[in-house]
Amino acid sequence: MTKESLLSISPIDGRYKNKVKDFENYFSEFALIKTRVEVEIRWLLFLLNIKSLNFLPLINKNQKKKIESIFLNFNLKEASKVKSIEKITNHDVKAVEVYIVKQLDSVGLSKLSEFVHICCTSEDINNLSYALMIERYRTEYLLPNLKSLNKEINKMAIKWANISMLSFTHGQKASPTSLGKEFKNFFHRISFHQNKINESKQSAKFNGAVGNFNAHHALDSDINWPNVTKKFISSFNLGYSLISSQIEFKDNLVFLLSNIENLNNVLIDLSKDIWLYISKDYLKQKISSSEVGSSTMPHKVNPIDFENAEGNLTLSNSLIPALKNKLQISRLQRDLSDSTVSRNIGLCFAYLEISLKSLNKGLNKLEANKKKINEELEESWEVLAEAIQTVMRKNKISNSYDIIKKLTRGKELSGESYRNLIENLPINEVDKTKLLKLTPIQYTGLASYLAKLK
Repeated sequence: MTKESLLSISPIDGRYKNKVKDFENYFSEFALIKTRVEVEIRWLLFLLNIKSLNFLPLINKNQKKKIESIFLNFNLKEASKVKSIEKITNHDVKAVEVYIVKQLDSVGLSKLSEFVHICCTSEDINNLSYALMIERYRTEYLLPNLKSLNKEINKMAIKWANISMLSFTHGQKASPTSLGKEFKNFFHRISFHQNKINESKQSAKFNGAVGNFNAHHALDSDINWPNVTKKFISSFNLGYSLISSQIEFKDNLVFLLSNIENLNNVLIDLSKDIWLYISKDYLKQKISSSEVGSSTMPHKVNPIDFENAEGNLTLSNSLIPALKNKLQISRLQRDLSDSTVSRNIGLCFAYLEISLKSLNKGLNKLEANKKKINEELEESWEVLAEAIQTVMRKNKISNSYDIIKKLTRGKELSGESYRNLIENLPINEVDKTKLLKLTPIQYTGLASYLAKLK
């Protein structure tokens, strides 16, 4: 760890810095400034292409490249210049505007200075910048990583499809399942939320101070500004919000956050279930000779990856409600209370990313302990009580459930006592033979088939 990491207050920029280093490209202060510069420059270039705005200076291809280079070549040194300007303006977006004007002057394009930020309110730049950063994160980073994790889970579902295993409802032994089917359950659930996140395309507005195109209309009332700004926003591959106040209503962002919160709950459930299977010794973890499980108990191999995932997912889900509850509310046409909250959006995603990395690491260590799983099945013939009473119902035996309940509830059956019970049942010989051949390992229904489904 670097000195800066050791001195960080947040573990995101300290202990876990290397795990979320890519987030610097999406949610850092640098990323926000750079994206604001990009939006301002692209808006200027967009306007310069509107022929009816004949008061705008003409530019050639070489000049266009010089303008584009302002955001294409933007780096930390340039971001520092913007921050220096902000100390004077005490306004972050105005600082970006002043910076761009200075850059245009430096390349001999001062004739464009008055047209930087024209028809824009700060929130036009901000909402589009945040939407762009979140959308890029969602499509370039989150969805591919989620797809990769779920692919591994599905591999395990298929790999372990035929490993019969006791299930546990209310913490008690229940009808057998397959280890693979239990992983398939999570694959299915994650896929559901993955699809919802895939639908959560971000949107933005670009309609001025209070959302009515006031300045645009004053500039040129003959232009269809809703169509023009829709085309501009669509160039970023974002959805278009025509109706807004000064701010873009954050309902679309909240939809994404809600879907991530729901996904996090599924991943917490996965982490806890795997933790329990490890504690039952149904799953073992591959051992690394260099790792230590306990400072005093040398034998321990702790499920730390799943505990880490659970903890960080919980942190992500503690932030999301605060973000949702604030971002959907703004007094009248605008207040600034959402600004400081918006700067924390990356945190809930960062905690999720740390968790995904921990889950991937933990999953790659897992091995099925077939010996332990089979031993417990062989000692649990009472779980076939469901099959017995079902066949008795088929044979029209009255009070089938209550009869078997008295014989099995709270009791343990061995293979021998199970077979004795079946021999004494007044059922037809075909069904009796079928039940006599049945074992807890075989009693998994369609679990193996379901686990292998695509």
